[in-house]
Amino acid sequence: MKKKHHIFIGGLHRSGTSLLHEILKGHPAISGFSNTGVPEDEGQHLQSVFPPAIAFGGPGRFGFNPASHMNERHPLATQKNADKLFDEWGRYWDLSKDILLEKSPPNLVRTRFLQRLFPESSIVVIIRHPLAIAYATQKWSKTSIPDLLDHTLVCYERFFIDMPFLPRIYVLRYEELVLNPREQIEKLLSWVGLQMYECNIAVTNKNEKYFAIWSAERNSYISSISMAKIAQFESRMKAYGYILNEPFTVYEVSSA
Repeated sequence: MKKKHHIFIGGLHRSGTSLLHEILKGHPAISGFSNTGVPEDEGQHLQSVFPPAIAFGGPGRFGFNPASHMNERHPLATQKNADKLFDEWGRYWDLSKDILLEKSPPNLVRTRFLQRLFPESSIVVIIRHPLAIAYATQKWSKTSIPDLLDHTLVCYERFFIDMPFLPRIYVLRYEELVLNPREQIEKLLSWVGLQMYECNIAVTNKNEKYFAIWSAERNSYISSISMAKIAQFESRMKAYGYILNEPFTVYEVSSA
């Protein structure tokens, strides 16, 4: 296990984690999960060490449960469990390769836990406009758009507090990836220590349809939510370069 370089992908459901997983595992030097029979080939469903997101409420809900946040002080953060995870995940990896990839959305709130178990690992987190995540997740969570916006921001805020404790962390925004796929993939692979490969995975921007729905529904939400709450959402989103009332606008922020 110590001879392998682990990469963990995190980010909320519907933020682009599956796309990023497909891109990275397509590299000839990387082994990821394929045809495992579990949803989106997520590692959280292929192990018995820690609870998956559904145990904390599932998509659009898990981050509200404080128990979903795991760090290096968690009682499960032991060498025995690291060995057990490697054994369980190793059944699905090609262990002839030196770089082993795992993806699960709730990795976003357990980065420090994973780093404790695999100290030499790299962590890649993808973030996306909270509006797009909210509308894309609602079919699973069955909760309101305001609640889903809050959930996204709670998870992002928790992750950004954890970031200073992570020596090998790469943060990519979905909007940057779909705007310049080759450039962003090449930068990420360079950070990993790999050359660009012939990547034929289609990368398209799927934010527009969600923003169109928001544009049609915005006035009804604004009338049902206090202006103070709207202003609070706006302020919290700006920390990550996003604007609630102008969702197509994305600006640079130093932390992203």
